[in-house]
Amino acid sequence: MAALAPTSCLLYRELCHRELGTPPLSSGGACSSVAICGGGVDSSRPGRGRRARSRGEVKAGPFWQSASRPTSIEMEAIATMEDFDRILAASQEISQVVIVDWMATWCRKCIYLKPKLEKLAAEYHPRVKFYFVDVNKVPQALVKRGNISKMPTIQLWKDGEWKAEVIGGHKAWLVLDEVREMIQKHL
Repeated sequence: MAALAPTSCLLYRELCHRELGTPPLSSGGACSSVAICGGGVDSSRPGRGRRARSRGEVKAGPFWQSASRPTSIEMEAIATMEDFDRILAASQEISQVVIVDWMATWCRKCIYLKPKLEKLAAEYHPRVKFYFVDVNKVPQALVKRGNISKMPTIQLWKDGEWKAEVIGGHKAWLVLDEVREMIQKHL
């Protein structure tokens, strides 16, 4: 069945446009527009006519993934001691958990881990707020306040106090699992 009859082709073209939500083409050609409007029947393999997905067609995702929910949330930077104090005071007022990623731009593990933490931030948004501190760009008094000796160090702060930390010197998926456990314990 290499070609469809003209009437079948017109019906198929109309169905194709309804499915894709596009306006019908005005070309009068029989089956040449089937490929344009969204995929046709695979006639190269007899008895195996299956519909090929067109380029513009969208495959539906799982129902639990909402289109409005972001997949990652960019972490905010903490640049000064005043920023840090303000963040801790604000989180204390609403009893919100704060995660602080102490990192450096020269640290490969830190750079690798940051986007993964941003995806984790999307999972816990808005109950947990994620921040990062580049230890080379802040006053050393702030680094001493966090008691940072290794990087990356991911700390959990709640009610203005340090509660727990994970030093991320091992595999990223293990670090993320430890951070999840730390968050679950203090939520």
